[in-house]
Formats: sequence, structure tokens, C-alpha cells
Amino acid sequence: MAIQKEFVLRYRHDGHVRFQVPAQVCQSAVAALISQKLSAVNGVQSVSLYRGQGKLSIRYDETICGFTSLAKQLFQMLAELEQQGHFESKPLVEQAKKSVLGIKKRLQRTRLGGWVSKKYQAGKETVQAAKIIGKVSTKGPKALFKDPEKATIDFLNDVLVLYLIKTHWTRITQEWLVKPIVHRYEWMAVLYMFFLLVRSRRPK
Repeated sequence: MAIQKEFVLRYRHDGHVRFQVPAQVCQSAVAALISQKLSAVNGVQSVSLYRGQGKLSIRYDETICGFTSLAKQLFQMLAELEQQGHFESKPLVEQAKKSVLGIKKRLQRTRLGGWVSKKYQAGKETVQAAKIIGKVSTKGPKALFKDPEKATIDFLNDVLVLYLIKTHWTRITQEWLVKPIVHRYEWMAVLYMFFLLVRSRRPK
């Protein structure tokens, strides 16, 4: 079916005409191309394509370009663009991905979206830090029965180290690792902290 048949004339007055247009014409690239081509027609004064409403508004000088001539040129443009494949519908999967990305970006701009994003990032950092702590954690629940005091202190030390790593994780990954010489004192403090943590695990 020719795309021209989907154009519906909604309004016509001296030097002004408005069409209801199909969704294919409201695609970003196609809408810009049609507006550009129509604006180049001799006698056309302004072109407004409202993509959200599916409306095309054209103002023109009837002494230079009459309605019949304008309509013929518009339909000829549409026929050429259709032959070039500009009105082919994009795959539904691609459209769905773009819609999801658009919603995600709009959500991130809101306060709620920003808060959720920060909490999600903090959760990821906590998991990453927990993996590091897991390498030097207690040997298991047996330690609690053998020496409750030492097991409690070890647990609190793990929590403290986990908290410190989580708090400084962004700086560690984005600053300290990038410029280790500049942040040598910070690395010395980290290494000494791990030294104390490992040393506390030594059996008496």
C-alpha cells in the first residue's frame, strides 16, 4: 500500500494545509528528511511535523505554489522515499530496546532514579569488597566454639575492613590504581591493614 494513501487531509485554508500522517513518517530521520525536502519547494514558507501527534502542517504562498501543485510534489517525494526504503518498519526487538533505554535514561534523570542508581552501585561495590574479604576471612564456624572472643574480634575486624574498602572503593579503582606513586601512602596504609588482618589470623 502506497504511503500517500495513509495521509489524511485534516485542515485546509488559504496558504495553510494540515495532514494526519502515519507512524512511519514520524520516525526521526524520515521526519527530518521530509521537512527538509518540503522546505526546499518554491513557495513553501514553513513546515512543521509534529511527530508525537502525527501531524504535518505546511504554510505556503498560493500565488507561487497552489495546493494541487504542493500536494503533487509532496506525494512525489513520498513515492521516492518509499522506493528508497525509508518507510520500512524497524524490527520490533530493536524498537523495544530503544524504548527500554529511553525509559531508563528518563528514570535516571529523576531523583528517585538517581537514588536507585547510587544504591545499586553501592551494592555492587559491597559484593566486590566482600570477595576480597572472603580470601582472608575466618576458617568457619568451628573458630567460634574454640575461641569465642577471638572469633568475635576477627568478625568485627572483617566488618571494619569491609566497610573501609566499600567506603574507599571508588577512589581505589579510579584514583589509587591509576596513580599508585602519587597515592603511595594510601597503599602503605592498605597493605599495613591487611598485614594486621593476616597476622591476627595466625594461630597462637
